[in-house]
Formats: sequence, structure tokens, C-alpha cells
Amino acid sequence: FGRSTWSLIYSGIFLRMCFRFVDLHICDSVLYWDKGFRFVTTDVLCPNLPACNSSHVTLATQADAKLAQNQTFLRIQNLVKREEEEFQFNFTVCWSNLFADYNNVLQVTQTLEMYRLLGVQHVVVYNTSCGPDLERLLQSYTQEGFVEVVPWPINQHMNPSRGWQPREHGGDIHYYGQLTTLNDCVYRHMYQSRYVLLNDIDEIIAPYQHQTLPQMMDVLQRQNPKVGGGLRESHFEPSGRFERPSWRDVPGINIMAHIYREEPDYRISHPFKMIVRPRAVEQTSVHSVLRNFGQTVKVPPNVCHIIHVRVPLRRGLMKEELHEDKRVWDYERQLVPNVDKALEKAGLLIFGRKE
Repeated sequence: FGRSTWSLIYSGIFLRMCFRFVDLHICDSVLYWDKGFRFVTTDVLCPNLPACNSSHVTLATQADAKLAQNQTFLRIQNLVKREEEEFQFNFTVCWSNLFADYNNVLQVTQTLEMYRLLGVQHVVVYNTSCGPDLERLLQSYTQEGFVEVVPWPINQHMNPSRGWQPREHGGDIHYYGQLTTLNDCVYRHMYQSRYVLLNDIDEIIAPYQHQTLPQMMDVLQRQNPKVGGGLRESHFEPSGRFERPSWRDVPGINIMAHIYREEPDYRISHPFKMIVRPRAVEQTSVHSVLRNFGQTVKVPPNVCHIIHVRVPLRRGLMKEELHEDKRVWDYERQLVPNVDKALEKAGLLIFGRKE
């Protein structure tokens, strides 16, 4: 449910050749991203007629009331708008998508606990498949209410691609339908969360001049009212510190052992990730908002940075070519015991070992 003239929005996945068969007698506009795959993420925008108190919506190949009775109808969300102070969450993080039995338990735990210290109250995970240890961890976080896992069994209905280029990666749809899940998360939390962070599971959007995200956003919002933000990525190399014996048997990467930052090549286009006010977003992509109400601000890296621990983009760099960044260490006193407690609660850590 958006704020434009065409305000009833149905977002989903369509077979590209089937657009010609969708009856647009009521819905007059179809917007979609075409990456060359057989299936594409699609928005169908329908007018919000003043005299019609619609509660459910469906799509049909022809305007026939009798045939429509056999259709699956989806309940229209976000019919009731809320005031800013009524939101359940201040900050929500959206992660998409888990697949290929992803089992990076240690990094996910550290990232979740880091986000908790930064002021995030809610993390949403779209899960196609993950490893048994990570599933156990997510169940523990779900039980306490910090994490919400949204099942995303797209592989049961089509052959999703692991990349963005159909010729290179194959498959029916881009990257396990990532654009669909990102837009779903924005609309799902439009009136539940004041801000939504759109980033990958191996990334942390971290403030560098403030202790928490709320403190940072309060300043940015006063300086730039009615805008969201774009944040540059950085990639980190290992340092060797915080190789704790108690974490050795926990599968995954230890982000606290990575403090050497690989600066991006600013001579070329570099991707951003976003903190958005979901009520100002009509349509988003991975690295930018495609349709929105208001403006977008690119936040300087000295104010906010993306901590992205992954394989290096530019291999062969010498240590002196990297930049030391110990931002995560600033939270060490709380972060380390919180990670231990979370792992122990999930049954993934055995205390009593000598450090």
C-alpha cells in the first residue's frame, strides 16, 4: 500500500512472457526489473478507488467474476497508517537471502549482537536453506523475538540463479529472487519500523562518529529531513587477534579478527547499501531506491561505513596498502560476552575451556 495515485501494489514474481496475459482492466500499470532472466520481479500498481473498501487482491488472466472466485486472494497489508511514535521498532535489518545451506554461525552471531549494541531491535531473515547449526542459532534468536525468519522456498518452484547474469550463472530468476524479498521486507515493515536497513548478512552498517545508529540518524535526519542514506562498502582482511579457543569449533568467520580494510577503487562505480524510511519508498533495488518520495543522501564514510568481511576484491594487496579499522573492537567489552551467551543459549558453545 503506497502513497501515490496508484496505491494498491501487488509485488511478486512473473514469467516474463505472461505479462501480455495479465488483465489490466483495473490495474493500469506494470513495473518490473528485467535482468534477462526467464522470471522477473514485478510490481502491479492498482488505483485505490475511494468508493471501494478493498481488503484482498488477486490477479487474473481475464476479467471474469466467476473465474475469480477460484483465485487465491491475498490480504491487503498496511491499510492502517500509523504515526511515527507508534512504530513497534525503531530499526529493522532486512537480510536476503539464505541459500546453499549457509552455515556461517560465528559471523552471523557476531553481526546480530553487534547490531543489537548499535540499537537495532528487529532482524528479518529470508531463508531458502541454511546449515543445521545456523538454523539452531536462528531458532534461538526467534524465540526471544529479536529475529524473524521468513521462509523463502523459491527453489521448490523454480531454479533460482546464484548470480545476476543469466548467461554466466544460469537459473530462472536473479539471485534467489532477492529484489522480491527486499521489496517485501520494506512493505512488510512500512508501518512497523521507523527505519529499515537493507544489507547482506555479511555486512554491518556501522556509525563511526556516534555510538549507536539512533544517535547517528537523529543527526542526519535533522541535517537532511525526509531522506534516506547510501553507504559505501569496505572489505576487511584478517588481523589474527581474537582467535578465541572457545570459538574454534563454531563454524564461520570471526569478524573481530579482521581489522585491515581494503578501500574500494573510487575511480569506478561502487555499490551502496541503504538505511531507508520505508514509508518514503515505493520501489527499491539492492544498491539504490528506484522510486521514492523525497530525496536520497549519500552518507560520508567518516560518518557511517559498511563493515563487510568477505573474500578480497583486489587480491595481492600488501598490508601497507590496507587501512587499519578497529571499529568493532570499540564494542569488545559487551560484544564478546554477548556472543558467548548467544552461542551457549543455542547449544553451540561449551564453556569451561581455558582461553
